[in-house]
Formats: sequence, C-alpha cells, structure tokens
Amino acid sequence: MITLGKYLRQSATYKLFSQFMISFGDFLDTLGKIAQMGFHMTKGIFKDGISKTELIAQCDRFGVSSLPITLSIVGMTSIIVASQVAHEMVKQGGGNFVGLLMTILIVREVGAIMSGFAITSMIGSSLASELATMRVTEQIDAIEVLGVDSIWHLFIPRVLSGIIMMPFVVILASVIGVLLGAVTSDMFAGLTYRAYFDSAWLGLYMKDLWVCLLKAAVFGGTISLISCTCGYFASGGAKGVGIATTKAVVWSFIAIVVWDMVFAVLFFF
Repeated sequence: MITLGKYLRQSATYKLFSQFMISFGDFLDTLGKIAQMGFHMTKGIFKDGISKTELIAQCDRFGVSSLPITLSIVGMTSIIVASQVAHEMVKQGGGNFVGLLMTILIVREVGAIMSGFAITSMIGSSLASELATMRVTEQIDAIEVLGVDSIWHLFIPRVLSGIIMMPFVVILASVIGVLLGAVTSDMFAGLTYRAYFDSAWLGLYMKDLWVCLLKAAVFGGTISLISCTCGYFASGGAKGVGIATTKAVVWSFIAIVVWDMVFAVLFFF
C-alpha cells in the first residue's frame, strides 16, 4: 500500500489534482480578503469620508491615462468584427442590419468587456504592483504606525475612481467602436453610412444603455478592489510583488467574465 501511495503521489493526475486544490484554496482565501476589504472600505467611507484630492488624482489615472489603450483595443476589435461580418451580410442581402448588429454587439458586450480587459492590463496591474511594493518595503506599516487608516488612504480613492470613471471610458470606447464599424463596413462591403446608422437604432433601447453603464461601474469597482487587495496582502519581496500582480490580473479577468454572465442572465434572458 505504501508503494502504491508513493506511485499515486508521483502520477500526473495526482499532481494536477493537488495543483487544482491549491489554486482553489488560494481563490477562496483571496475571495475572503476581497470581501473583508470591501466591508472595511465601505465602513471607512461612512466614518471618515473621502479624500477629494486623492480621488481626483486617481480618477485622472484611471480614466485619462487608460484611454489610449482602451480605445485602441475596442476600436481594433470593432474593425475586425465589421470587416468579417459586413461583407457576408451584404452578400446575403442583410446589409440593412449590419449597423444594428454592430451597435448591439458593441454596446452590450464588446465595449464593456474589452475596456475591462484593457483597464485590468494597464491600471489593475499598476495598482496591484504599487500596493505590493508598498507592503514589501513596509511603507504600509509606516502609514499605520502614524495612525492613518491604510485602507481608507489606499483603497477608497482607487476603488471609487474605478466605479466613477469606468462608465465614461466605456461610453467613449463604445462610440468609437460604432463609428469605426461604420467606416469599416463602408470600406470592406460598400455599405453606406446612412444605411449603417439607419439600422443602428432599430434594436437599441435605453435598457441596453443603462445596463452597459451599470456593468461598467461594477467592472471598474471590481478591478480596483481585486487589484488593491492582491497588492495589499503581498509578501516575499520582489517575487511577492510579481505574484500579487499576476493574481490581480488573473482574478480580475475571471471576475469580469463572471459578472458579464450574471448581467446577461439577469437582464437579457
């Protein structure tokens, strides 16, 4: 039996299962820390208020600094989709619905999802590495020794900036995506701008816009909260900073997909 046990522990299946259990335990631990930080942050807002100066600085960082990469990713995605869809739909006699399809796709999914991925890659990783560096260099400990609530000082401006600025980023990215879809449809399929925009409003309702804005705010808050939490609890020097940053990006990607599924089930099924 001992020999069999050693053999099983050396098997690829056992190692894969062990790795899965370690990752699952890490996920539950991270989820608990995120909930804990969210609770303390909410309590801090009602107790101590908000630092407006720091909030404005973080809003500038979250919204303005991320625009180039966000608009580029959403714009290129729209160009790719339109270049493949418009030609086939025009060829099959469905040219009058290209604008409708592109607008619904961008407003409901592409604008928020691709913006979330772009924000995670640029801002989320930056937040995680910043707080992780502060943790391993004992700057957070120094803040707490001075009697300052580190969660109030570090979390609240960053998370609120994500909630506030993400809807504006998504709105601008969606507008750019729709416009580039029209340009691409005209170039690749010969579809006129009038035909594109005449159909763009046929299936778009105020509900789609409100859901898009709500989804964007949730995405922004989630990305900021996960990134700050992963960085806040980092340990182990430079290696710990890298691990915390990786965890922040991975969990943020997963959270965005899960939230998107939740919104799809709640509002569109």
